[in-house]
Amino acid sequence: MNPIIAMEYSDDRLRLVDQRRLPGAYETFECRTWRDCVFAIKDMVVRGAPAIGAAAAYGAALAALEYSALGAPEFGPAMRAALGELRRARPTAVNLMWAVDRMAAALDASLGLGPGRAAYERLKAEADAVLADETDRSERIAEYGAALVPDGAVILTHCNTGSLAVPGPGTALGIIKAAHRAGKGVSVYADETRPRLQGARLTAWELDREGVPVTLIADSVAATLMRDGKISLVVVGADRIAANGDAANKIGTFMLSALAERYGVPFYVAAPVSTIDFGCPSGDAIAIEERSPDEVTTIEGVRVAPAGVRVYNPAFDVTPAGNITAIVTERGVLRPPYGPAIAALRPGAGEGTP
Repeated sequence: MNPIIAMEYSDDRLRLVDQRRLPGAYETFECRTWRDCVFAIKDMVVRGAPAIGAAAAYGAALAALEYSALGAPEFGPAMRAALGELRRARPTAVNLMWAVDRMAAALDASLGLGPGRAAYERLKAEADAVLADETDRSERIAEYGAALVPDGAVILTHCNTGSLAVPGPGTALGIIKAAHRAGKGVSVYADETRPRLQGARLTAWELDREGVPVTLIADSVAATLMRDGKISLVVVGADRIAANGDAANKIGTFMLSALAERYGVPFYVAAPVSTIDFGCPSGDAIAIEERSPDEVTTIEGVRVAPAGVRVYNPAFDVTPAGNITAIVTERGVLRPPYGPAIAALRPGAGEGTP
C-alpha cells in the first residue's frame, strides 16, 4: 500500500487531501493563496497540529508570492498582516504558532533581498524544511513508541493522529503502524470522536488501509472495555503540551486518561517537541477553542437536536500530567516528573530548536 501523502507543494500551489470528504471521497483541496490556507485550517480541510503548522508555513510562502510585486515599504507590512491571520486561524495547536514564528524569522532574514521572487523562494524553502522536519520527527516518534507496545497489544486511540494529521507516518497512529509492521500482532479500538467523527471517518479508514485490525466504537464504550480488562494501553496525540506535562488534545481525551488511571491502563501521549509550549506553565493557561454548535446539532447536514438548543462545543480538553504514563517525542520517551524532562528539551538546553 502506498503511503498517504496528505500535503504536497508544487507549481506554486499547496495541495491538501480534503479531510472533510473522507472516507467517502479522496479529493484534493488546492490552496493558491495564503487566504486559501487560512480557510483550509479553520474549516478543517487540514487538521492535526503538525500538519496545520506545515500548511501555515506554505501559506506564508504563498503570501510572499502574492505580494512579490509590491515595493519594499509595502511588502513587509503586508506579509506581517498575512502571518497574523495565519497565526490566528486556530488558537490551541501550538505547532501553528511555532511554524508561523519560524516563517517570520525567515521573512526577517529575507527582507534584505527585497520583494520579488527571491523572497518567495527563501520562504518556500523554509516551508519545505518545516514539512521535512515534521516528517522526520514523526518517523522517530513511531520508532521510539513502538518499543513501548507489547506483542499482541490491544490499543485504544482517540481522534486521528496518522498521516492525515502529521507529515510522515503520524504520532500515535505512527506508533501503531510501526508496531504492526514489526509483526507485534496489535489490534486497535478507535473511538468515533464526536462531534467531528475523526476516529470514524479518518482513523478507521487509515488503519484499515494499512491492514491494522481495527474496531470502531462509540466514545462511550471505552469505559466498559477498560473496566473489563480488554485494553492493553491507550495512545493519543497532542495539540499543545505545557511545560509541566499537561497535554491538550481532542475533546474526550481527558476522560480516557481518567479511566486509564482508574483501571491501571498505561496512557501514552505522542507528539513532536514542536508541540511543547515551553512558555506555558500548565494546562490552565492553554486557550481552548470552542467551535460551531452545528457540529453537535447536525450530522452531515442533518439536524439531530432540537432547534435553538444551547450547545457547548469545546474542541479540546486538557489531560493533567499526573494521568500520563509517558510522553513519546522524537528525542526520546519522557517519564515523570515531566517538568525537568521537558525543560531539558528547551531550546538552548540541548539540541537547539525543535
